[in-house]
Amino acid sequence: MSDWIPGLTALFKSAHIAALLLWCGGLLALPLMLSRHDPAITPDDYRRIRRATHTTYAIVVTPAAVVAVVAGTWLIFLREVFVPWFYAKLVFVGLLAAAHAWVGHQVVQVAEKPDSHHVAPVILTIAAAFLPILTILFLVLGKPDLGGIGLPDWLLSPRNGQLPFDVPK
Repeated sequence: MSDWIPGLTALFKSAHIAALLLWCGGLLALPLMLSRHDPAITPDDYRRIRRATHTTYAIVVTPAAVVAVVAGTWLIFLREVFVPWFYAKLVFVGLLAAAHAWVGHQVVQVAEKPDSHHVAPVILTIAAAFLPILTILFLVLGKPDLGGIGLPDWLLSPRNGQLPFDVPK
């Protein structure tokens, strides 16, 4: 292992964790912010709440999601994590990204249709983010043995040079 890889790994891991805190925290806070959108309040208050929600989503939560995914992708190859629990984690990261998109859709709907918007129930939106977050934490911290899943060998050790298909030379 090169001398600079441990330092690079620490840098990417720090960026990954910091970005995850912002991303996950934002996905749990945004449904509460969306629940404050009520056309019955004064137009100035509605505009202020809408602006805060949009800014939080566009300037904090979405860039944090991008940084978390990019730093996490680098960590895959720096740490050579090719184990079954990791692939399960990626499935739940995909679900977290879907929750992110759903919250973003609600933010847009509130902005575009202030009089007829429909925000999903807060508990449902929070659960859509919280369940993948909790499962990802369980998988990352517990690193359970999921060897019985039966993943192909090329997926578990991609560096062995064997691909599931022929590559023309």
